[in-house]
Amino acid sequence: MIERLRAWARTHTEQDRYSPVGIAFHWVMAILVLFQLGWGWYTSFLPAGGDKLIGYQVHSAAGLPILILAILRFAWRIVIPGPVNDADRQGWQTQIAYATEYVFYICFFGLPLSGWAMWSSVAAPGPLYLAGFIPWPQLPLQELPLTSRWAVMDVAEDVHHVLVWALMILVPLHVLAALKHHFWNRHDVLRGMLPEIPDEEDLRATRRRMPRGTRSRGESGAG
Repeated sequence: MIERLRAWARTHTEQDRYSPVGIAFHWVMAILVLFQLGWGWYTSFLPAGGDKLIGYQVHSAAGLPILILAILRFAWRIVIPGPVNDADRQGWQTQIAYATEYVFYICFFGLPLSGWAMWSSVAAPGPLYLAGFIPWPQLPLQELPLTSRWAVMDVAEDVHHVLVWALMILVPLHVLAALKHHFWNRHDVLRGMLPEIPDEEDLRATRRRMPRGTRSRGESGAG
């Protein structure tokens, strides 16, 4: 099974592209992370009350899928390596890119886990739901003394805030680096992470190279 997956993925990585699964992981997580940053910022300004509680419920419903996707994506990257693209041959820049990826993974795991701990450490404000409708258990912290639970809350909140700031710095840098590789260096990094779209110019060139009789029969058959 794994060998078949690797063989299938090689049909994409040999063209300096990520597999469709890798591309889906990247963009779905990117959308969720951007939503979480914006929604978390919005919720922090809500006054205490029902609206703020609903805001945190939405925040947790979107945050838990990031944890699941991070686990699946990490496992996928171990089993199915990505392509070796132009950015992997840039010396110190490549090392910075690898370090940035590690910090991203720390954020992808640390933010949902710290949020889960924050939710579980105080008096239960309500049940947790994965994606808004799948019940999710709380961490077993309710048996701890109240002072211990507040200590967990404080540490988890500090970790959460640090990782949020890390993402707010890394995301713009990541976007700028991708654009720099694509437009300045003319590297294949961004192209390899985008869904493959047929090149109309190439299709027209192929059409022009077709023998006249073949083109005519194809056109008449299509009608």
